[in-house]
Amino acid sequence: MSKVFSAHAVSVDGYMTGRDPGAGRGLGDGTMLFDWYFDGDTPSRLFDGFRLSEASARVFDACAGRVGAVVMGRNTYEDSERFGGGGPHPTARPFIVSHRPAPELTERQTLVTGVEEAIAAAREAAGDKDVGLMGGGVLTEALRAGLVDEVVLHQVPILLGGGRPVFQALPAHVRLRLVEVVPAPGVTHLHYEVER
Repeated sequence: MSKVFSAHAVSVDGYMTGRDPGAGRGLGDGTMLFDWYFDGDTPSRLFDGFRLSEASARVFDACAGRVGAVVMGRNTYEDSERFGGGGPHPTARPFIVSHRPAPELTERQTLVTGVEEAIAAAREAAGDKDVGLMGGGVLTEALRAGLVDEVVLHQVPILLGGGRPVFQALPAHVRLRLVEVVPAPGVTHLHYEVER
């Protein structure tokens, strides 16, 4: 069965956006969380235009290569200008979790009302690949439901002091086991498994 994992760029103080993210403003003042996508000499094998350090390219492409479908929250979808009708991954089908109708959905995009339903549909669409999660709300709901297998944090050495946190309030502790740490220029890649 496919795995469900998240991979988020995050500040040291736990934010995945800066202050005031939104449509037309993107990630607010948190765009520097992604500088490591473009600061290196090694092109990504999967994402055109990404030039990472050798260490980051290895980690990024390994994560991105696993993804067969993506589940994201409505905020992520809107903040990203609806991905121009596509999705955040060049080949993975996007599933958007929202209780409100989404305007201008394309044939490639699917609107789903709950995280559990979205992950089930994404697993089917992903085939033998994994399901990637985007957004703190989706990640938190999936953790609450016990559906997350792995958490990858691309930790950027900056304190943003505000923005959208990666993790929202959980009803109980979630124990993680550190699998790998990869230091790279401008980012440290932390790979965890969720303990059951």
